[in-house]
Amino acid sequence: MRRLSVFAAAAVALSFAIAPASAQHRIQIGCTATSDCASAMVAIDEGIFRRHGVEAEMVRIGINSNIPAALLSNSIQIGGPTASVFLQAADGGLPIVAVAGASVMSPETSANPAIFVRNGLTLTKPADFVGKKVGAPGLGAYLHVLFVKWLMDNGVDPGRVNFVEVSFPTMTDVMRSQAVDAVVSSEPVVSRMVAAGVGSVGARYVSELNRTDPVIFYAASRAWATQNPQAVAAFRAAITEAARIVNTDDDKANRAIAKFTGQQLALVQSVRRSRSEPALKASDLLWWIEVMKQQRLLQGTPNVEQLVLP
Repeated sequence: MRRLSVFAAAAVALSFAIAPASAQHRIQIGCTATSDCASAMVAIDEGIFRRHGVEAEMVRIGINSNIPAALLSNSIQIGGPTASVFLQAADGGLPIVAVAGASVMSPETSANPAIFVRNGLTLTKPADFVGKKVGAPGLGAYLHVLFVKWLMDNGVDPGRVNFVEVSFPTMTDVMRSQAVDAVVSSEPVVSRMVAAGVGSVGARYVSELNRTDPVIFYAASRAWATQNPQAVAAFRAAITEAARIVNTDDDKANRAIAKFTGQQLALVQSVRRSRSEPALKASDLLWWIEVMKQQRLLQGTPNVEQLVLP
């Protein structure tokens, strides 16, 4: 009987020990095929979410601007919108809130975006793009907003540039056909176009802006975040741990990125990945709001204190 009691006590102790792992918060995390959500990818691959009581799944979203709607429909519980997409959605009245940081601009990764120019043209200065037809992967999205900022900072009226939407997968063909004069793009697409011989880099315009503001951050519907404070806390703890790996361990970070994005590992290794920064303050959104108001992309002035979950 004494032996049975010992085994019973051990079983009870074991059940308490594994309770946190079995009482999982289930979270689907939606991001585009980019390294900006690498902290969530690593947190899954390295079992970090599980250690923090989160059963997480990454969901690939085709277009970043679809993320706010996916959050509100509960197709995903957490998503990685760009700062510009998030602010336009919030300004439009969608009840979403930022819960943690994902990626930030940095001197290393700001060299990834570029204005890529077709063969036969030399366009390197902001004034060179006046009257030209420029393709962008989403008007009002991250790369387009920063390109317009570059133009305006150098005295060029963006209204004198003819912008059209051109998706990343079609950029090489569009440049080869010379349907546009240039495209706003980023790595690894830029390197692919260089290799295809369809043009050359005109300017690394984001580097010239020299900013360290957020690129993408993790957001949720306000209702879900309010109703699931423990899940939010566990998510934050996990990506904080994972962010250190993203920023210091190339092998683990690149493997996780390649797995989620579906890109070949060699290609992922060739591109400077975004710096992961899990901390996010309300004040981190102020520069973006200023830029977007300057471009008349916001109807009002969002209250940043209400947009970032404490």
